[in-house]
Amino acid sequence: MTDYRFYYPIQVRWMDLDTQWHVNNARFLSFLESGRLAYLRYLGLFDGKSFHDLGLIVADVHLSFLAPIDLDQNIRVGVKVTRIGNKSMDFDSQIEDADTGKVMATSKTVMVAYHYLTQSTFPVPEEWRAVMEKFEKNNH
Repeated sequence: MTDYRFYYPIQVRWMDLDTQWHVNNARFLSFLESGRLAYLRYLGLFDGKSFHDLGLIVADVHLSFLAPIDLDQNIRVGVKVTRIGNKSMDFDSQIEDADTGKVMATSKTVMVAYHYLTQSTFPVPEEWRAVMEKFEKNNH
């Protein structure tokens, strides 16, 4: 059993497959990105309307592939914030089979608070920190 409070379902599409008839490794990153964006929208920190308002940029990604994903597999992405620093935060994620709980991949993504128009970093807003800490704290 995991300690993720947020899950985002992913529909595997034919276009996600490679010539071995399983999900291509590059698509795993897209699945994780969809999960992170859904997490931010769920918490009310991003309305999904303008990426200039997102305020986060990927700085580092570590991804462990544990098992292939097939076309008809029912999968979901678990997302949680595990560290909030001055200008960055860590998103831990896993892709799992929603029916069996089998973990297909795990990931840690460092996101930096970033203003796209000025191309500069900024401190993580206190509102973001409070919302994420409250949500994750209620996990325990």
